[in-house]
Amino acid sequence: MPPSPPARGLGPHVVGLRVVVRRLVPGETGPSGGPAMTDLLGVCTSWGDQECVVQPESGPAVTIRLVDVVSGKPVPPRPSVRQRVSAREAEGHALVMWPTVATAGLGDWVLRTETEPRGRLLKRANSALAIGEPDVPLDDALARVVAFYATHDREPLLQVEAGSVVHAHAVSAGWDEVDGGASTFLLGSVSRALRACGSSGAAPAPVLVEDGPRAHVVLEQDGRVLAQGRAAYDGDWLGVHALHVSDDQRRRGLATALMAELLDWGASHGARTLWLHVEVDNDPALALYERLGLLPHHDLAYLRPSGGG
Repeated sequence: MPPSPPARGLGPHVVGLRVVVRRLVPGETGPSGGPAMTDLLGVCTSWGDQECVVQPESGPAVTIRLVDVVSGKPVPPRPSVRQRVSAREAEGHALVMWPTVATAGLGDWVLRTETEPRGRLLKRANSALAIGEPDVPLDDALARVVAFYATHDREPLLQVEAGSVVHAHAVSAGWDEVDGGASTFLLGSVSRALRACGSSGAAPAPVLVEDGPRAHVVLEQDGRVLAQGRAAYDGDWLGVHALHVSDDQRRRGLATALMAELLDWGASHGARTLWLHVEVDNDPALALYERLGLLPHHDLAYLRPSGGG
């Protein structure tokens, strides 16, 4: 028997892809009196000369004769549940990272300031998480932000979702974007990222120190810190931050080794979702995180009142 012609949009090229297939139901009559048809959504696992196999999201795989295929096409992968959370919910998992940060609520907003800073002040720990709805009008909320940081002898700083209503309103009210503050929130699966790390073969091995829901991993040699990073878990979310490799030690797999150590630690505490911030122009980091399966969720900007230093 000669091979059956592929339906438009389908063929061997869709193996491994999510597809929707409309097919005839042999021996059954449809509502209009013609042949009955049904749609099947799933991943095409094989395509032969006479039939294809589609694995739906639940239940057994379905074998379909190509002569019964009416139409079909590839469809985008089902969005991860992780991608469906709001930016505010996602950013809220960062609050556990710094145990000495004092906070104050303002509706959905959270005003944050480091009470025991070590070294430079970190923007995330010393800014107002201004995502979502404050419990007062926006102009009043901005005034409260200024007052809060004045009380703590800090520069007023907003962390906003790029392109949001809050972002646009603050800019129109005289707030300026901070140079170097543009970043992307990435998230993905802890287990997938851990598998992608593989075995880095880094020597010496990283050393991890645990502090409640937080961990610090360091890779040293002859008393010199070559690379280090931090992580914290909040429920089943694991955030990684401050991942740094010395300039002369890059391209040796050290960042991957640190990530593997932190991911393994997080997984041991039940973490399933991995997230982190990365600056939009940090190409090496973006390449690493893409390889680990992380996807963009939302973009961020930092704003300060006009005239700020």
